[in-house]
Amino acid sequence: MTEMTQQKTQWAVSDGLIAYPQAVTFMEDRAAAIAAGEAPELVWMLEHPPLYTGGTSADAGDLLQPDRFPVHKTGRGGEYTYHGPGQRVGYVMLNLTERGRDARKFVRGLEEWIIQTLAAFDVVGERRCERVGVWVARPDKGEGYEDKIAAIGVRLRRWVSFHGIALNVSTDLSHFSGITPCGISEQKYGVTSLADLGIDASIKDVTAVMRGAFANVFGDLDDIAAPRLLD
Repeated sequence: MTEMTQQKTQWAVSDGLIAYPQAVTFMEDRAAAIAAGEAPELVWMLEHPPLYTGGTSADAGDLLQPDRFPVHKTGRGGEYTYHGPGQRVGYVMLNLTERGRDARKFVRGLEEWIIQTLAAFDVVGERRCERVGVWVARPDKGEGYEDKIAAIGVRLRRWVSFHGIALNVSTDLSHFSGITPCGISEQKYGVTSLADLGIDASIKDVTAVMRGAFANVFGDLDDIAAPRLLD
């Protein structure tokens, strides 16, 4: 057990679009292996095809267009969100037993990861105590307007995390109209992306920055090949 936890956290990036059910199955299996001391921690970067997911706090009334894209109920925290091409999803499987068993500190670390990534593109990302995720002020839209640029939804099992974050890079923001994102319906709170903010950055560019920011917040990484998933 001690020997395993001394290994660096692994970092894997998948090409193409990864089906959601297979991703969840992989995460659950890997989290169990980490808890058992049979596998090192892993951060898995990927994109999904267009879909909606509902977390443990999801309100059925917030699924406005249930037939628009596939809908997946999931065990992560939070409400409804959208995943799709142009969005960098990061699934974070860390052993919090080895990191202090502090769930709040872990979530703040995820926020800091995103905030540092955005700063590299001269975008100011901010926390909001009453609203989960990372937000960007939009004075160009009006006083008090803010847009969410990254969602956070995690689950802990035996103090191993899984699920994680979703950062909008060049996401089709119109796809969020099929839900009430994270249950927030006030007009002054919307969604944005790096592209929407005028930042011309590819998923590959953003992923490279995210790797450095993650290592800065959580520790050194080892690059590995992308997971092989069962059909």
